[in-house]
Amino acid sequence: MILGVPKEIKTSEHRVALTPAGARAFTSAGQRVLVEAGAGLGSGFEDEAYRKAGASLAAGASEIWGSADMILKVKEPQPAECRLARRGQAIFTYFHFAADRGLTEALLASGAHCFAYETLVSRGSLPLLTPMSEVAGRMSVQEGAKYLEKHHGGRGVLLGGVPGVEPAHVLVLGGGTVGTNAAWIAAGMGARVAILDINLDRLRYLSDVMPANVSTVYSSREAILERLPETDLLIGGVLVTGARAPRLVRKDDLKLMPKGAVIVDVAVDQGGCVETCRATTHDNPTFVVDGVVHYCVANMPGAVARTSTYALTNATLPFALRLAELGPKRAVLEDDELASAANIVAGQLTHPGVAEAFELPCREARTVAAAI
Repeated sequence: MILGVPKEIKTSEHRVALTPAGARAFTSAGQRVLVEAGAGLGSGFEDEAYRKAGASLAAGASEIWGSADMILKVKEPQPAECRLARRGQAIFTYFHFAADRGLTEALLASGAHCFAYETLVSRGSLPLLTPMSEVAGRMSVQEGAKYLEKHHGGRGVLLGGVPGVEPAHVLVLGGGTVGTNAAWIAAGMGARVAILDINLDRLRYLSDVMPANVSTVYSSREAILERLPETDLLIGGVLVTGARAPRLVRKDDLKLMPKGAVIVDVAVDQGGCVETCRATTHDNPTFVVDGVVHYCVANMPGAVARTSTYALTNATLPFALRLAELGPKRAVLEDDELASAANIVAGQLTHPGVAEAFELPCREARTVAAAI
């Protein structure tokens, strides 16, 4: 099999889907690796490091997409890349289809087999989503603290306060990986933090492990509305695997928040849990609605590309090696974990969460694969 690693072209995306060490793992397994020249530079990996690992370099994306049996990426294919996707080609990356009908339809039409990092389930967890959720959760507080500064449009509040001055109030929606990491960082900076979730077992766990300046609250519409008037920084970290994020904060609710408060909606990849959320970029990260600053960058970990690339590829490599070894058909039929990542197989939608988001028909992945 030929594995292709194109350079990421999403705005301000500096990660790469394969490190030189990962390339060596593929070549040692007998696979051919084709890396686009310059693909690793944003993460600090020179082309020569890939050559030494046994990979070949391609001058451009067209060569990668035209030659590779399997494409390994970080972010969802951009429109120019969707046009290069081929029937029967396997693509392994973050897709977040439920937030983008155009992307879904383009890849259905391509006939490619789409395996999504974010829906791969192993031992009841999401191992390929976790590392980037950890990064994004920690970054959400870092960015939120910055945009609370007055010259960034915020209300001029220091997250941890100082003796004699109350610290900021941080509201975290969702007690999963994003929310937990956000709460740890915000609490460590001295803020008063409230985590809202609907999983009581998770709330019990968080209550046990979090410091005293973190409270846990069962999430409800009323609980959210009650806390918005005192919220300086709101972090959206809600996840429904493979589906669109529920909208927990409506546009009218923003009127309850202080002017200059900040929202960091990490759930933007899945459509956002704040109604006024729309995807932004690192080049133009914020916008203001009703006096509330919104930070909704859809690829937050791309700003810390070296850390993120190592964290991501540490998790994806074993699964990518198995997918390359088995090929897409056998991967779906023989490997439960890889089958859970199959969102589109041979031009057929196979993930119920995506199908529900757009009211499209959905077929069982193994049924489709068996007919290939």
